[in-house]
Amino acid sequence: MPRLERSKLRRALVGPAGEHYVLFRLYQQGILASLAPPGTAKVDVLVLSTDERVVATLQVKTRTYGADRGWHMSPKHEAIVDDRAFYAFVDLEPVPHVRYVVPSRVVAEIVRMSHQAWLAAPGVKGQAHRDSAVRRVKPTYNPPVPGYGPEWLDQCRENWQLLRGAVGA
Repeated sequence: MPRLERSKLRRALVGPAGEHYVLFRLYQQGILASLAPPGTAKVDVLVLSTDERVVATLQVKTRTYGADRGWHMSPKHEAIVDDRAFYAFVDLEPVPHVRYVVPSRVVAEIVRMSHQAWLAAPGVKGQAHRDSAVRRVKPTYNPPVPGYGPEWLDQCRENWQLLRGAVGA
């Protein structure tokens, strides 16, 4: 199937589409949730207990397609570690769509470790990589990341029970 050219508008709608898709999946799981106010730092979705207290937060990362099969991150994600903070990685490219729910401490670790592994590995022509702010969460890493083997992300696929535990359901 040929890839459709993406307009600026289509690219701008990917993030909100992922956020609404995560809300839909949470509702299907019987979990109360709401979008965070626009512009809220580090939070896209608020997960609520039955008495409507915020018990967990989700940052949603959405992708449609890309050669590296990864979600774009930055150095700030290496420092976001909170027992009540989670990420939802949404891949809209395959049908059915794929969702992963991952604790923030795991994301912080894999973002840091994968970047260090990339810096330590030689480039295509044997040169050293220069540091940058580019980070990725990917299903498979090359160079490999210790403790995060091929398809490590599969254990997080549809991992909504993490949020159910925060809600107490």
